[in-house]
Amino acid sequence: MKWTRAVHYLRDLATTCAGLHERPNPIIRLAVVRLWAVGEVLGPVRDVERVTVALEVDLPVDEVPWRCEPAGAEHWGNATRLTRNPITPLWRSAHAPVWNHHVDRPALVWDREVGVDEEVLSALEEGRGDRVRLGTPPVEELRERLDAELAVSLRALRSRTLAYEDKRWKPGKLEPVADDLWRASEGYLDVLDAVTRLKSVT
Repeated sequence: MKWTRAVHYLRDLATTCAGLHERPNPIIRLAVVRLWAVGEVLGPVRDVERVTVALEVDLPVDEVPWRCEPAGAEHWGNATRLTRNPITPLWRSAHAPVWNHHVDRPALVWDREVGVDEEVLSALEEGRGDRVRLGTPPVEELRERLDAELAVSLRALRSRTLAYEDKRWKPGKLEPVADDLWRASEGYLDVLDAVTRLKSVT
């Protein structure tokens, strides 16, 4: 995908977020409060496969564990065309820092209090994302962030394992519960690997 197209998708999503905030849709219950650019789109101009974003939602931390989808995410994605575009969403709680080992120095594109940040989008279009990203956290702060993330992920893994066990032999589709368990497992293992890597270099 051409760079200009990638930034176009990001701008379009930011405009959609702003529109939903200004004109709420009663059918969409998930409240997205901030949109962040993550990963490749923060680098120099080049072709990219997908655009990665972090979407902060107004939900408790335990309802948005790493790599999991909060309640209403699928409906929100369909309503905003997120699922039809080459965008990878990373769902985050607005009640904890957005960044972690993977959401590395993101750039805030839209905030419900201040709107779309045109300066950030212009910087990304020009391949100057490094100038609008968050700063690098100290190692100790990163360690604390990952410890907190790991604890949330472990609680999610346990609760979703119990939900899977409870549903496994009952009538109805097992797929949604199994997918939730898989996402929680993936998230926990990803954070655990990050914690292990950090310990090996500090």
